[in-house]
Amino acid sequence: MQTLLIALAAGVLYVVAYNTYGKWLAGTIFKLDAKATVPSVALNDNKDYVPTSKGIIFGHHFTSIAGTGPIVGPALAVIWGWVPALLWVLFGSILIGAVHDFGSLVVSMRNRGQTVGDIAGRILTKRTRLLFLSILFMALTIVLAIFGLVIANVFDLYPSSIFPCLVQIPIAIFIGVSLHRKGVNILIPSIIALATMYLSIIFADWGIFHAVNYSLGGEPGMLNDGLSLFGWVLVLLIYSYVASVLPVWMLLQPRDFINSLQLLSALALVVIGLAVAALVGGAPVLAGTSRVSLEIVAPAFRWAPEGAPWIFPFLFITIACGAVSGFHCLVSSGTSSKQIKSEKDAQFVGYGSMLTEGFLATLVILACVAGIGLGAASIDGGILVGDAAYEARYSSWSTAQGLGAKIGAFIEGSANFLRAMGLPVSFAIALMSVFVASFAATTLDTACRLQRYVIQELASTFFPKSYEQESEASQLGGWNPVAWLRGKHGATIFAILTAGFIASIPLPGSPWGWDSAGKGGLILWPLFGATNQLLGGLAFLVITFWMWRRNLPVFFVAIPTVFMLLLPGIAMCIELFKPNGWLALRQWHLVIIGLATMGLEIWMIGEALISWPKAKGVLEPALPSLPSTAVLEPQSKEGRSC
Repeated sequence: MQTLLIALAAGVLYVVAYNTYGKWLAGTIFKLDAKATVPSVALNDNKDYVPTSKGIIFGHHFTSIAGTGPIVGPALAVIWGWVPALLWVLFGSILIGAVHDFGSLVVSMRNRGQTVGDIAGRILTKRTRLLFLSILFMALTIVLAIFGLVIANVFDLYPSSIFPCLVQIPIAIFIGVSLHRKGVNILIPSIIALATMYLSIIFADWGIFHAVNYSLGGEPGMLNDGLSLFGWVLVLLIYSYVASVLPVWMLLQPRDFINSLQLLSALALVVIGLAVAALVGGAPVLAGTSRVSLEIVAPAFRWAPEGAPWIFPFLFITIACGAVSGFHCLVSSGTSSKQIKSEKDAQFVGYGSMLTEGFLATLVILACVAGIGLGAASIDGGILVGDAAYEARYSSWSTAQGLGAKIGAFIEGSANFLRAMGLPVSFAIALMSVFVASFAATTLDTACRLQRYVIQELASTFFPKSYEQESEASQLGGWNPVAWLRGKHGATIFAILTAGFIASIPLPGSPWGWDSAGKGGLILWPLFGATNQLLGGLAFLVITFWMWRRNLPVFFVAIPTVFMLLLPGIAMCIELFKPNGWLALRQWHLVIIGLATMGLEIWMIGEALISWPKAKGVLEPALPSLPSTAVLEPQSKEGRSC
């Protein structure tokens, strides 16, 4: 019963937070105005800037920020006990994460949909723009290199998830084209698409479903017995290229809306299953045995797990998505701000999506500390229940840290909730694996689109068109070797080639081969947690300056700003200089990139401190005038630029 009460209390807390703190931010602080002209209207190009209903944009935004982040992070962090993980998710998402996402979205909307990195150049100093964009490029490269591996692992371990994920793509394109050309309602065809996915899961062992799943994925639980991990990574990167250059209405929006329906339906099933398990127990482990009582089998606090780093600051680095994640500012300012059709929708999309992700992270924690106790597979093929099931996954940092272990703990634990309702184990496992793979895919293609924007901005900065024109009379003969990076195709190709190259590198000590390649992203993965949270701190810095220049209250963003800038710096210093850290182990790639990242952070903070006294009440330079064909609204006292 304790598990059910925690889930219900979390849901109530999030509803209250949305209707109190969220409304205060929307009305009193940001003063959202339904009559204001937004970037999707002012700059409508029918590709990236497209006015979109809040239901569809919520689906895109939520599925893009969620991915596997709120699954992998909490599933690992419960090694320190379930109470610290739960408290950080609940209060971090309400007071820090949702404010970060909402603020990034509003600031971008008020600046013609520019990314936070671009806005930093006007809000702070011109140099900070390049510093921010450099950090963004590093972080997104790691995301692209690693998320393909996440999906590949899910497909290989749970092949019944392959066909349901693949069938989404043509269905989403059909819905997108129909919606765009004929103006049909997206809800009904999306429900049909969702039903098709569920049917393909139910009949996973039938005909074409079985042929596709097991020819590509091999046998369940086995790696590299179907399409190799590297083969999957390449396929997924090619898909990311296609998805990120197509107009958002053709694939991105309808597929993300389908995924949002899938998520909400899966969350509803998990909550119902959790309630059933709490009231009558989980499904019998073996035929003829009694139902298993649902209890939290993890310790409340576990300060020093074997081999684990210190709980502070690493709990706050390990759980990013679900509490606060710097990656979210890229989605808010990179894609969502270009699609919001009314300022009033920003609270629902920005603040509401983060709270929904927090609730998802809460359910992940409960699945890993209680659901897994209803029955988990052991190494020898047996079934473990209770404390033994938790210890098998979390006895030490090394046993919990593997990608398969973290994803598996959530999939098995949540599947146990579904089994409590009488659903077959094969369906329950397949449904949750589709859940994980689908959301990792949305993060992958959104990250590719965001990386394209970053590359285009960097290329335009270092090699502007004026440079190319001026060089016609120079020794360069008018040829600019990187001019192609300013176009969407060139920038996207560069993004996937960079990520593909990193992914192709085998882990240290392994020779290159199709079976060993694909895991190269793991080499840089230790940097991602701190880099990701650093992005959050830098985004908060931009939001704080934007508000400071408008004489708005900043206390509720200034405190998270300091917190989110200190945390990654402390974590990276520990990883660099501890006795068995990167420097001691001579992991020079981590040392060099880590020091460079810290240097960029210190530089940007220094620029902010110098600018702070002079910025209060002084609006940043206005954006250049839009072409006469664009929809214009005069800049107001609040500094709206569209």
